[in-house]
Amino acid sequence: MRFFSNAQPNFDFIGKRRMALAISSVLNLAIVVGIALFGLKLGVDFDGGTVVELKFTHSVSPEDVRRNTVRGQYTAGAIAGELVRGYLQEDGIPPDSRTETFVAMRAELGTWRWNKVPFYLRTGKRMQERVTEVVIHFAEVPHSIFDPGSTLQPNRMVIRLQPEESVRLTLMVKQPGEGMKLKPLSLALNLDSAFTTRRAEAYERLLLDCILGDSTLYARKDMTERGWELVMPILEEWGARKGEADFPNYEAGSWGPDASFKLLEQQGRHWRRP
Repeated sequence: MRFFSNAQPNFDFIGKRRMALAISSVLNLAIVVGIALFGLKLGVDFDGGTVVELKFTHSVSPEDVRRNTVRGQYTAGAIAGELVRGYLQEDGIPPDSRTETFVAMRAELGTWRWNKVPFYLRTGKRMQERVTEVVIHFAEVPHSIFDPGSTLQPNRMVIRLQPEESVRLTLMVKQPGEGMKLKPLSLALNLDSAFTTRRAEAYERLLLDCILGDSTLYARKDMTERGWELVMPILEEWGARKGEADFPNYEAGSWGPDASFKLLEQQGRHWRRP
């Protein structure tokens, strides 16, 4: 399962310390949304009192951080044809800053349902496109009844959270005619095109729910704390090795540093391009 989020920074008010807080908070958000909402045993109702459990396989060690995380900082580049400055050229940023603007990581849950299922998370600033989505790759069966020469792709579900909300399920389908030739085919639901009435935007919904006392869409305190239990050892290990960071290491308008791609490639996987 892969979670990708790209949040654009506002450097009019985000300085060195606030940027560090922003990237750590975004990483915690990625954990809570990408793992908690899709990898947990959920409750049975929406009364705001649902109990959730976020349990990782073991505590995070420095070796885990070095092996399963990638950090980055962007340099100057172009986004949608517009030139943008590098992080070190932004106002108020020290020229020797080692603050991260990109994080990629691998995590696992210690539950029977998700045993040995890797969760890959990626979030960063100044990426090629602003998008938040969850990609679920379904496991292949041990034995396939189809021609070994057929090009088979794992079934995949893409849940797009922003900018437009949608769900896309890609399946392998037999092409009409003789033989057993397969091709991927997508079934899609796009909420923007499915409903013509205006839908409340994210913060609009949250503010209204706050007024109404409905906490369904809010992260629970225990869920957020569980996320920080994973984030803090990562930040502490990075802080102890600040001088080792080879920054900047990815261009603005790209999909992150090369090491983030190798993180998946060494296990025979790859990031989906939104």
